[in-house]
Amino acid sequence: MKILLTGGNGMVGKNILEHLKASFHTIFSPTSKELNLKNYHEVENYIKIHQPEIVIHSAGLVGGIQANIERPVDFLVDNLDMGRNIILAARNNGVKYFMNLASSCMYPRNAQNPLQEDLILKGELEPTNEGYALAKIVSTRLCEYISRENPEYKYKTVIPCNLYGRHDKFSPKHSHMIPSAVKKIYDAKKNHHTSIDIWGDGLSRREFMYAGDLADFVFFALDKFEDLPQNINVGLGHDYTINEYYEVIAKVLDFKGTFVHDLSKPVGMRQKLIDDTKLREFGWKHTTSLEDGIKKTIAYYKNQKSND
Repeated sequence: MKILLTGGNGMVGKNILEHLKASFHTIFSPTSKELNLKNYHEVENYIKIHQPEIVIHSAGLVGGIQANIERPVDFLVDNLDMGRNIILAARNNGVKYFMNLASSCMYPRNAQNPLQEDLILKGELEPTNEGYALAKIVSTRLCEYISRENPEYKYKTVIPCNLYGRHDKFSPKHSHMIPSAVKKIYDAKKNHHTSIDIWGDGLSRREFMYAGDLADFVFFALDKFEDLPQNINVGLGHDYTINEYYEVIAKVLDFKGTFVHDLSKPVGMRQKLIDDTKLREFGWKHTTSLEDGIKKTIAYYKNQKSND
């Protein structure tokens, strides 16, 4: 199958390209310098030249709470432009299949967990990442509208839970919780620090899936794309507290220090757990345990450090 993959330099894209089944397909994965997704005419010309059978849209401006708070305009506008351009260019040039990778941050902040796919736009969004969420909601709805107007066009949205793993960003300015915690605990042990701060009380619950598992789902879904629901959550179906994530990372790194909770910091939603009913019915399940995923992530981080 000829696939156009956006975001091939991001964590999700790189994990897709590394997957064993990637070699069974012809995958075009242009860098941002080769294809500016914020320019519609560039996107349309690229699709006309390469004529993919399916587009997998994984590109996006992403970051943790701190980055989202500091740059809401960029997180809204950049992701909005990229999403609408790639979706419309694909539709306007006869690409019949489209896999839109969205985010569980699209769900209302006060929605009852586990979060079901039909809860989108049923309540107020989490303010700390509202811009990013709005952009993802627009792309998701646009895919729905295209499929509704012409059922020949199968434009579907995958809604992953939080992700971590190989090719993650570990810089404090850009990282999500797990890579941030890996760096903090690694540095603390290296520098013989005896305590580490955790934002908030550490009791908020999060569902983090190893990014390699999402890549596995992508190829599983390609083989059964007709049966793939219009919108589908992809995650573990269970969650852990922030404290528990820190404890597992500390165990893997053999850090013996203590944790100090900074109650002045924002914590986001108290829980964000996806409903995996449709996922189970579709026939897929993750295979990487939390501890194994953390071990692989830390091994990747150490390797990156040694190559710096």
